[in-house]
Amino acid sequence: MQFSIYQESRRGSRKSNQDRIGYCYSREAALMLVADGMGGHLHGEVAAQIALEHLTEAFRREAVPRLRDPAAFLRQALIAAHHAIIQHARDRGLVEAPRTTCVACVVQDHGACWAHAGDSRLYHIRNGGVVAQTRDHSLVQQLIDSGRIRAESVAAHPDRNRIFSCLGSQQPPKLDLSPMTALDTGDTLLLCSDGLWNPLSPKIIGSAVQNSGIMLAVPELLDEAERRAGRASDNLSVIALTWEEQAERPAADTIAAPPKLADAGGTQSDYLSDEEIERAIARIRDAMKRHTNDKT
Repeated sequence: MQFSIYQESRRGSRKSNQDRIGYCYSREAALMLVADGMGGHLHGEVAAQIALEHLTEAFRREAVPRLRDPAAFLRQALIAAHHAIIQHARDRGLVEAPRTTCVACVVQDHGACWAHAGDSRLYHIRNGGVVAQTRDHSLVQQLIDSGRIRAESVAAHPDRNRIFSCLGSQQPPKLDLSPMTALDTGDTLLLCSDGLWNPLSPKIIGSAVQNSGIMLAVPELLDEAERRAGRASDNLSVIALTWEEQAERPAADTIAAPPKLADAGGTQSDYLSDEEIERAIARIRDAMKRHTNDKT
């Protein structure tokens, strides 16, 4: 697999950051996720952290080096994370379990499959346009679907934070799963919390990725989202992956994902060496310098 990837999370105007983001990959599969701890519930960041750890640990355990069924993996891992959050609350005698939204995506076999609960989103971007995106589990989304409000009204709507599906709630989460979707060279999968997408339209997000590439576009989008939200800026987090065509010599701004996970026998032979890690970091830095020079 060959792909470039960039992630960043910011506190915004809040006192703490309850978002959690992460990714991991093997020779033949990759997992990305964004979890947005729900601030209206105690210790939302704990729920987000449990979701992150549970999904990444499950991926490392099962992607050896690929997942048998990506959609089934996402469904089972998210439900298991939900129960782990509830068990965490029981073990500590909490009156109410912490809660988090979550969006997760698996890339495998030149395609992608994603699942989500709540209003953390995934955008599938191709040639600057959003060809697919997740549908929020929220009251305002229902109002949009019924034609009672316009999508442009979401940012200012008083009920924009009313979510009806999440991990850690008393009711099992409603999970939406995509079919396995083929990826073309240059396609980008962008996962984000509502702190990013709320102030920005899909058109702005897609155009920025097309014009600048994810290494520059993601920081630019975070800056713009913070500027537009001002003092009301929420935590905002993004992880974006651009799919690249297989080639004998990968482009300098592309991470050629080498073996990373232990094999079935538990040996460490498939892990990245320190030298390989340094080379990957150097490629990223060189790519960012070139993009910066091109813009100046």
